[in-house]
Amino acid sequence: MIQHHLRVPPGPVDLGEWATDATPGFDGDKEEGKAALEEVGQELSELQERLFAEGRVADDVEEREGRGVLLVLQGMDTSGKGGVVRHTVGLVDPQGVDITAFKKPTEEELGHHFLWRIRKALPGRGRIGVFDRSHYEDVLIARVRELAEPDVIEQRYDEINEFEAEVLGSGVRVLKVMLHVSPETQKERLLERLDRHDKHWKFNPGDIDERQRWGDYQRAYEVALERTNTEVAPWHVVPADRKWYRNLAVAMLLRQTLQTMAPTWPRVDLDVEEQRRRLEEEDPLS
Repeated sequence: MIQHHLRVPPGPVDLGEWATDATPGFDGDKEEGKAALEEVGQELSELQERLFAEGRVADDVEEREGRGVLLVLQGMDTSGKGGVVRHTVGLVDPQGVDITAFKKPTEEELGHHFLWRIRKALPGRGRIGVFDRSHYEDVLIARVRELAEPDVIEQRYDEINEFEAEVLGSGVRVLKVMLHVSPETQKERLLERLDRHDKHWKFNPGDIDERQRWGDYQRAYEVALERTNTEVAPWHVVPADRKWYRNLAVAMLLRQTLQTMAPTWPRVDLDVEEQRRRLEEEDPLS
């Protein structure tokens, strides 16, 4: 399973050991990868529909209260969080998906605990929640830009672990993915945004400033991955230089997560034959 190739092992993390252009767990080329994504998408779609159905049928929720999935996407700018949302999460029915992009905290949010806004966005029963950036910004950018005292950030790692354990205890599976892109690929993608007028809207001059802190961000990620890589909510590092592999890898991880949940079509108190008889006997046009 691809999970074994991407899961971060316990202990210190050195992102330099993870190739950004590799395709671990998949031996095919780009065209084969795209075909594989379509195949995975078919099964992923059915699994998600089953999960969604479970959440909609009230008579079947007692032992499934809160069952859902939270996909956490983290990565440097241009690593492809939006691409994953479009090409991977887009394979399933959007009715059962909640996507939240966490930006700079508002004044109201700053007045609360850093997990306050995260709790509000957790997926409900039968749903897949996607965090485009997440609570990890509070130990990543906060560490790099010194937006909080070191002891506060240290405490946050433990608070995140406790929070994720709590989320799991409520029935929501947590799938954490770091999209690992190289500085060279990031530069190419930023230049493409400048070269194409239809990409100008995606360019943020601040991205160039953040590139100057590349080493600091890599270290911040390494510490965060090490400190919050728990048995119940492990991290996965997905090489993101090849967009097609990135999308396929996340799709396969999401499929495996749903497979372990084994959602089933809910039992419904319905007299099928009676309803069939009504349809066959009644003519609304008569």
